[in-house]
Amino acid sequence: MAGSSFGTIFKLSSFGESHGVALGGVIDGCPPGIIIDLQKVQNDLNRRKPGQSSFVTERKEADEVVFLSGLFEGKTTGTPIGFTIQNKDHKSKDYSHIKDSYRPSHADFTYDKKYGVRDYRGGGRSSARETVCRVVAGAIAKQVLSTIGVQFSTYVIQIGDVQYNSSSFYEQEQIDASPLRCPSDKVANSMEKALVDCKAEGDTLGGIIQCVVRNVPIGLGEPVFDKLHADLGKAMLSINAVKGFEYGSGFSAVSMKGSAHNDIFDATEKTKTNHSGGIQGGISNGMPIVCRVAFKPVATIMKNQETINSKGAKVSIEGKGRHDVCVVPRAVPIVEAMAALTILDHFLRQKTNQI
Repeated sequence: MAGSSFGTIFKLSSFGESHGVALGGVIDGCPPGIIIDLQKVQNDLNRRKPGQSSFVTERKEADEVVFLSGLFEGKTTGTPIGFTIQNKDHKSKDYSHIKDSYRPSHADFTYDKKYGVRDYRGGGRSSARETVCRVVAGAIAKQVLSTIGVQFSTYVIQIGDVQYNSSSFYEQEQIDASPLRCPSDKVANSMEKALVDCKAEGDTLGGIIQCVVRNVPIGLGEPVFDKLHADLGKAMLSINAVKGFEYGSGFSAVSMKGSAHNDIFDATEKTKTNHSGGIQGGISNGMPIVCRVAFKPVATIMKNQETINSKGAKVSIEGKGRHDVCVVPRAVPIVEAMAALTILDHFLRQKTNQI
């Protein structure tokens, strides 16, 4: 299967299925001599793993990463970093009822038509469980970037119709104080009520995650096809259930005049506003990178739905199994990981442009 690798210099190649023996990956291009805190890697995995609250799947996975290569005496060696995460609590029988049926808005139909074969157990390779590999690689990338001062703040700003309007930089402790990963207690409580009501209906909700990255070096990104925001967009849109990406002022820019939207420089080479979201002409300008990622409602709902089977006949599928009411809180470390992978890759690429 093509398309299982991401990055140019700092590159992740992942493997595995939702109900296979394990998932894992190989990270190429990591600089040598970087001290890696393995507990920080595990902490990011813990933020993504299932079973965290009543709003996410009850699947119980330890998601403990085992590193196979590329690390020695707590440091990177510069060689490929191999790792695995075992699957322990997969219940394949929960999916036997959709063996020959296509779930609405899932990848079942398209995968079957593309490959002529489909692993129906939890979605197989198309499952969001694959993102566990991205979180491992992203955690490594963040620790490499921390050596040059780059910092990340990623949090939930919308679930359903409940919104939190802020582009501030929050510490992870404040974000994680709520299981919904919204830094405002008041807004998080309203989000929780919306989820409780939705779960009672057997339905699901989507939402928006915002990522703020500060201390990004100036000059990352290429001016034509490999613009930094274009690669960030590709990274985010590759995440399961993502339906939209914007950076800086995003779609709100269309209602502004140029005189209001332009970011004016001051004597320190900073801009008085940040409508550009830290990127101008596809290249980082030293201001915080601010982007938002929109997730659709989880496609699996606890209601019966009409669909078709592999023979084209109309059938009804029953809503059952262990699934998220809203995937957004668990997706926070995934969004952060993809931002880190993209920024580190461009940082290393920029190094090749300099003598």
